[in-house]
Amino acid sequence: MLRSLTVSICQRAQPLTSLTSRYCSSIRAENSLTVDALYNLSVDVSKIRKLKAWVLHQNPAYVMEAAALLRNMGASGTVIARVLELHPEAILCRPEHLEAQKELWLSVCANQRDLIGVIEKFPASFFTSPCHLENHRANVVFFQSLGLNKRIVAKLMASAPQSFSRPVEQNEEMAQMLQKMYLELGGNETDLKVWLQKLLSQNPYVLMKPPETFWTNLRFLQSRGFTSIELLQLLSKLKGFVTEVQPESMDLTLCYSQEMLGCTDTELRQIVLKCPALLYYSVPILSDRFKGLLGAGISLQQIMETPTVLELTTQIVQYRIQKLHSHGYDIRAGSLEVLNGTKKDFEMSFGKLRLRRERPLFNPVAPLRADE
Repeated sequence: MLRSLTVSICQRAQPLTSLTSRYCSSIRAENSLTVDALYNLSVDVSKIRKLKAWVLHQNPAYVMEAAALLRNMGASGTVIARVLELHPEAILCRPEHLEAQKELWLSVCANQRDLIGVIEKFPASFFTSPCHLENHRANVVFFQSLGLNKRIVAKLMASAPQSFSRPVEQNEEMAQMLQKMYLELGGNETDLKVWLQKLLSQNPYVLMKPPETFWTNLRFLQSRGFTSIELLQLLSKLKGFVTEVQPESMDLTLCYSQEMLGCTDTELRQIVLKCPALLYYSVPILSDRFKGLLGAGISLQQIMETPTVLELTTQIVQYRIQKLHSHGYDIRAGSLEVLNGTKKDFEMSFGKLRLRRERPLFNPVAPLRADE
């Protein structure tokens, strides 16, 4: 009986022992050659261990080959170390694949220095899987056939590598759909190529969206009274971001905006045409921005005249209003245009306003002060 009990226990222990054995064998030690090579290149290995430790366990690895490729293109030791820290998977790319990638990228980059600049900012776009290489080549040819110059193609490859990794047929289908939609909305065939070039250069991810999304959103906007010409304007101004929203969210946003502004359907459409971004802001975001503007003494009529002010965060609006107020400009009595734009745009507008106010009174061509 004791013997049978012992056999039974041993038999039950076998699966556990086997599992432990498999688990232990699956845990590899770090590749010491890889780690030493990275240290020699002044790479912060602790960062890699923290974020992508699995890379250090792989064999083979091509640390020195990846570094040599970058160095031969003019990269400094600091740049090489930074690239390998940001994207350690680079050391797993075979040398022959890297050479093929280099050749492909140099077909769209002006020179090796420009390519190093791209790799430094977007290492994952250069150090890709070899299984995507043929797709990359075919898509480069396709995008160039659309009339996109090399600089724009390089920009697209860097910022939207997924568009180049997928089969070229999918990009061709989406591009054809965009062209068809542009013409159906009344676009001029003469301007079609330029329009598509601009759209893709501004938002390359538009090709990654299913065609149905475009048509669904356009049908919704048509149901809200937008004409074909107005839809074409919206599509161009939104840079393809109309694919990022859903009819339900747009409906909520439009209803809220109309209720806040107390405007008619026609007035609302004109406001959206002035500020297309209104379509993809959520109600909570708009509520916060309306509250901030109204709290600063700005009227609803002013917002309707310059709705693009809603693109600015409440913090930015408050900062700009305070800066204008410190130089005697009362935003409640003036135009909101001075608030608009990027930081650089605002500083330029603010500088012109301050210069106009500081001109000596004896200057016969100086404009009158805004408060006179």
